[in-house]
Amino acid sequence: MEAAALERFRSPGKGSGLRSRRRVRPGELLYRAEPFAYVVSKELLGGVCERCLRRNEHLHRCSQCKVAKYCGKSCQLRQSVCISERLYSFSDLQSNTEQLSEEMKDGLRHLAHTLQLYLKAEIQDASHLPAAIDFFQIFTKVTCNCFTISNGEMQDVGVGLYPSMSLLNHSCDPNCVIVFEGYQLLLRSVREIQIGEELTISYIESLMPTSERQKQLMRQYCFECDCHLCQDQEKDAEKLAGEECAWKEVKDAVNEVRYPKSKEEWEQVLARCQSLLSSNTGPLPDTNIYQLKMLDCAMDACINLEAWEQALCYGSRTLGPYRLYYPGFHPLRAVQLMRVGKLQYSQDMFPQALETLKQAYKIMKVTHGTDHSLMQTLMDLKEQCEAIMRIH
Repeated sequence: MEAAALERFRSPGKGSGLRSRRRVRPGELLYRAEPFAYVVSKELLGGVCERCLRRNEHLHRCSQCKVAKYCGKSCQLRQSVCISERLYSFSDLQSNTEQLSEEMKDGLRHLAHTLQLYLKAEIQDASHLPAAIDFFQIFTKVTCNCFTISNGEMQDVGVGLYPSMSLLNHSCDPNCVIVFEGYQLLLRSVREIQIGEELTISYIESLMPTSERQKQLMRQYCFECDCHLCQDQEKDAEKLAGEECAWKEVKDAVNEVRYPKSKEEWEQVLARCQSLLSSNTGPLPDTNIYQLKMLDCAMDACINLEAWEQALCYGSRTLGPYRLYYPGFHPLRAVQLMRVGKLQYSQDMFPQALETLKQAYKIMKVTHGTDHSLMQTLMDLKEQCEAIMRIH
């Protein structure tokens, strides 16, 4: 769909919004945009190309800054035309400065002051310094309007600004999702959308109790959500099922995990997960969201340590809760099914793997589209599985 098929409008109680000028089916690509600006996340600095955001074992360090790494000259020198301001420009973005907490404003002021000092130190000739720029206002706009860029497996790789997409308002039960192909943002419909119906996405990870979602939305985006899920507090009891003292301990442990960078660190993470999971088999069901996050963490650790059988054990336990919390078409569930399908394939469980991969395909066809690189990987794996089963 071209940008012309989408229009900006006044959304009651929400300011500007984005809606469709025509009826939309599930799985349609509504908008494709390159970022106005973007940056690699600190944890992955040096591990992915600064331009295309793809992992590459043979990255080349920039000879000038000595920090940035690229796939090669084609990535380092490539220029692109940014169309992400077609519907909404950077200058139009709302900053919500008045509603931000004093703590956040103080942090952004400190950051703005630090940047000004850095530029003065780095650029000795004052005539080369940019004209008077309100860095504080820029940072407040970025805070309220940035998108977390994720890779095909929905892991965070960076942060970007896509001004036109800032017109999209939030719902905890949205009719659209955003996925990325490298640094390109793809907006796709996950439900049928009528002419003139507002397009919505979820600004935050939905695997939180209502009170936590509201807290995060207020802190970063300065509003309260009144969607039907928040009004009904749907699934909150299931999300926090089990003994409170047990899930609070697991919640603290999950929040303490930082992105491990070595085998030893992954081993420590796995040992911590195993200890908590074994002690909480009784008190906490796998539908408890912190138990579920712990299972995910244990699965990631096992994959990084190449303990495939153990990874499958943890991954299989997540599929029921994922189906409960991500009903319909959701990219996170598609990716989780694909990961478990891969693990089943690695254990020669071909009939089970094929069934799991088919479920992933059905969802990913809508959330990612058939042209997405992750979808191509999924189809290749599915075909390999089918070929092996034909031989046997």
